[in-house]
Amino acid sequence: MTPGARRALAAASRLFYERGIHAVGVDLIAAEAGVTKKTLYDRFGSKEQIVVEYLADRDERWRTYVTERLEAAGPGAADRVRAVFEASREWMDDNSPKGCGMVNAHAEISDPAHPAYAVIIGQKQWMLRLFTDLAPGGGRTLMLLHEGALVAHGLRVFEDPIGQACEQAMRVVEGGGDARHTR
Repeated sequence: MTPGARRALAAASRLFYERGIHAVGVDLIAAEAGVTKKTLYDRFGSKEQIVVEYLADRDERWRTYVTERLEAAGPGAADRVRAVFEASREWMDDNSPKGCGMVNAHAEISDPAHPAYAVIIGQKQWMLRLFTDLAPGGGRTLMLLHEGALVAHGLRVFEDPIGQACEQAMRVVEGGGDARHTR
């Protein structure tokens, strides 16, 4: 990737997260990055592709971040699940004060035909597989706790939703599985 393309992707990433994907046009990205619109289109082809690359980069950084925390965690399921929630708290504080970037992107991109949709859903499917691997039988509940905590963190409705969700996650891990509900 050329230096101009890297600047453009960095500017797009910041702007898309801060202002929303639909609110940011290629003119603004080009101006913020100090490149021409022609450079953007030559490198990315379309705004949709810039969005895909923004989300793919964010997803890759997130997966690396979580994987590093898991490698440093203890061997037990509770240690490893706790490491994911702690990583989420740190990530949100450092990178996502307005909530989960994937959830926010999904609020704007819910059409499965959009090329970024697969990146968004892929990240959440990865999280579900991760939780299922960490706590067989409890993955769905852990995912619900985690995602709810990320949304609550972005909304800032109450103190430390990720910590509170982690406490509940420990109960799931200790109890051995997802709660089953019948209708």
